Parts: sequence; structure tokens; C-alpha cells
Amino acid sequence: MKGGLAGVPQSRRILSIWLPALAMDHWRMLVRDQNDALDAGPLVLICDTAHGPRIEAVNRAGAAVGARKGMMLADARTLCPEIATAPSDPAGDLAFLEQLAIWAQRWGPWSALDAPDGLLVDVTSVPHLFGGEKRLLDDVHAAFSRRSISLRAAIAPTAGSAWALAHYGPPGAIVDCHDDIERALASLPVAALRLDQDVLTVLRRLGLKRMEEISTIGRDAIQRRFRNRKSPAANPLIRLDQLLGRVPEPLLPVIPQQMPLVQRRLMEPIRHRQLLDQVVADLAKDMARELEGKGQGARRLELGLWRVDGEVVVRRLEMAAATRDPDHIVRLFASRLDDVDAGFGIEMLRLRVSWAEPLALEQGNIEASAEAHGTSLAACIDRLTVRLGAKAVSRPVPYASHIPERAQRWQPPLEPEAASQGQFAFHARPLKLLDNPEKIAVLYATPDGYPQRFRWRGSVHEVARVEGPERIAPEWWRERGAARLRDYYRIEDGEGRRYWIYRLGIIGDGRGGAPDWYLQGLCA
Repeated sequence: MKGGLAGVPQSRRILSIWLPALAMDHWRMLVRDQNDALDAGPLVLICDTAHGPRIEAVNRAGAAVGARKGMMLADARTLCPEIATAPSDPAGDLAFLEQLAIWAQRWGPWSALDAPDGLLVDVTSVPHLFGGEKRLLDDVHAAFSRRSISLRAAIAPTAGSAWALAHYGPPGAIVDCHDDIERALASLPVAALRLDQDVLTVLRRLGLKRMEEISTIGRDAIQRRFRNRKSPAANPLIRLDQLLGRVPEPLLPVIPQQMPLVQRRLMEPIRHRQLLDQVVADLAKDMARELEGKGQGARRLELGLWRVDGEVVVRRLEMAAATRDPDHIVRLFASRLDDVDAGFGIEMLRLRVSWAEPLALEQGNIEASAEAHGTSLAACIDRLTVRLGAKAVSRPVPYASHIPERAQRWQPPLEPEAASQGQFAFHARPLKLLDNPEKIAVLYATPDGYPQRFRWRGSVHEVARVEGPERIAPEWWRERGAARLRDYYRIEDGEGRRYWIYRLGIIGDGRGGAPDWYLQGLCA
């Protein structure tokens, strides 16, 4: 376990908190008033599997009679027939762990989950606020003890070494610097490397049971055996380098989010259902605006009703997809409020989103919205026409012409397009066309060659790239016989600006003198 640690900051300090009985401690908190008698004897938390109930957590009495995590309940009952059971809640345990991660930020600027039962807190430059690292650990133990949560904790320069000490080291272990990591972890089992179970089995078969024994066979031998394993949990060398600080270990901080919440404090308590529905509708509209501002939609909603006598009635909704439609929310809550007992009256209502997902903004149907609000697009056009003039409001529509300036026409805004228009497929056109093509002076190698430099609006532009030409013939049925061909070019100058220019005429076409150049559009 030897190697250089160049480039690793020496002052970083990571606090690892291991909660070995997280599921059981969380269960005790949820059933605080009813668990005394049940928890006095052997108790296990179980989950259903295809082969029957399996044990997920065990209390001390259950462990004393031989029950273990991962054991099937039928096997545990052969050891202790009177063992009590309760359902496990992995999702609830994870949510509880996330809450603890946010709460643990009292000891450092950020914290991260070490799922399924641990936390990592960056306490760099923090211990002096508590009187040193030992007192900081004492404060951690005291805070968790007040919440009746058992733990083991350690502080070290890297997340891997702190995790190893918290799980397998002495209680309250502290490693001062990187140079002390090898010595502090030498006697720990190889399981302290946070490896998959099959990898640990291979290491034990090789006779490697302690961390100090890994260095006896050399890195090359380990590399040859695990060279195809890229996951850190499947490669002992990656985990070892992370533990010693040779390579960084990415950690994802837990960032608390403020979920949208709206409420109404009523001047007079309400008791009638009609008034209650009106207040809920107002809350739903307020919540829709909050969610729209955040670009989110609600998946789970909680409606709290505070009665005058102090009792709080809570109704919850969970939607199949994210939504912020107030009418939909009101309809769903309508059936949940039938059994609400208002007592002497409800004086406050609060609507909170406990689960939100991103929901993109959508363009609504203008006419449908107009019907709901008593207006329409036609009425809007009428107002603009009266205010700005009959010819001031129009819209462009495609027109069947290959001449760029004739490829569209303007018509009244609500007049339908002609069925024969827009049937021709053209080359890509610039996003912006000038109202009238502007004449430019162009230099080129030969009369029919690519443009190399041009002057437009008093500035000279050097041509860096050219695409073209695209030849457009005049409309012979519309133009006179002297109309000339156009050769269009997409060009880019030295500063990256792009233009659409054309040469009007060809040398020797018999329809005039030297060709003229025009700039007609600006390209993206």
C-alpha cells in the first residue's frame, strides 16, 4: 500500500457517518408510541420476495436469537418461533437519510449520501469552531443520540479512508494526514475497500484478508487479475488509490430544495363545502403560477386544513404524470374533501408540493383559451385593425415563384392560404432578406469566378469561404427579353459574418455590359 500522493490537498477533512441500524431506528421514530412492547422482544423488518419474506433489519433482541439481515423469515422462525415482524420501507428510509444529510450540514458546508446507510460531510476548516475534531465527533454523537439514532463516525483526509475507519476502525477514529492513512488502515479487513462481495471472495481465496497484505503481491499481479473491471467497486486498485488520495473520488452533494407552497389565512372560519371548494380553487391557481415559474409540475400534493380547535386535516394526492393544471387539481381534490369535518370552522388552508418533476412550457390553444376568457383571435385582429389601420395587419404566406423577392406575399391575417401556393421546393434561403437588394462592388479573379472581396455600406469585407453558385433564371413569362440570369453565392467574411449575394448577368450574354453584384440577404 505504498505510492505517491503528489498534488493531493493536505488540508481536506471528510467526516464519515455510518448508521448501522438506520431502518430500525427510522421504524422506531415512526411508531414511537406503539413500539415499546413490540421492540422489547425479537423483531425483524421484512420485505416480500419471490421465495417468501426476507429480513431487511433486525433489532438487538432479534440478533441475539440468531436472526440476520438477508435471512429468510422461515429460517429465522426455526430459531425463534415467537419473533415479531413489521414491513420494511426502503423508500422511506432513503428519504429519511436525505433529510439527515441536509440536517448534517450543521457540521460542514456540504454533505453527500453514502447509501444505503451512511453520510459523508466535508468538515474542512470547520473543527476549530467546535474546539477540535474530537469535540466535533462528540457533538455528532450527542446530536444523533438525542434523536435515538445509533452511529459510528470517523474523520480522515479522504472519503474512502473515513468510510473504512467508521465501519471497521475503532470508535471515533481520526487520521490526521495522508501519510498516516496506510498505518491506520493496515490492520483493517479488505472489506474496508468498499468492494463487491464477489471481489472480496476472490481476495480471500488469494489469502488477502487484511489491508496490509495487499502490498505483498504487488500492483501488477492485482492489475492482471482485475484488468477488465472498470467499476471502482469491482477493482481493488481503483478503491485503494481513492482511499490513499492518489485519484479523486467524485461525490454528489445533497442540495436542499424548497418545494412550492401556497396558503390562505381566512378572515372568518368557513364551514360550508361551497366556500371550501372556492378556497381550494384559489390555492390551485396560485400553485399553478408557482410551478410554472419554476418550470415544474406536481406529482404529489398535500392539502392541509387547520381547524379552529387546532386539529389539522390532511389530504394527499399523487398523480400519474406531472401537472400544473388547476382545474385538474381541483377535480381530484373534490372527492377527497367529502368526509372532511369542519368542526367549528376552518381558518387556514395550505397546499404543498412534496414531489415535483420538470415540466416544459407548452403553447396553448389560442382559440380554446379565448373561449374560456370571452375573447378570440378574431377579436384581437379587429382591435389592431381599428387602431393601426386596415392595411397595417397582415401575414406572409408562401407564393409559387423561384425569384426570392417574389417567393412570399402578404395577405389579410385570417384569410386562408391558396391551395396551389407553396408547392415548390427551393434551396435554403437566408433568415433575413433585405427589402430591396443593395448594389455592392466585388473583386474577383476572373469575370465569372468566385468573389474575393466586396464593399458594402462603406466597409470592405474579405471573403473567407464561398458556397455556390445557385443559378436562378428570370420568369420569361413575366420579364422582358433583356432580363438577365442571377448567380447566387453564400459567402463568409474573415470575421465570420455570412451574406447572400448574387451576380446579375453573365459576360457575353448579349443582354447588357459587365455584370452587376447585389447583396440580398444575411445568413445565420
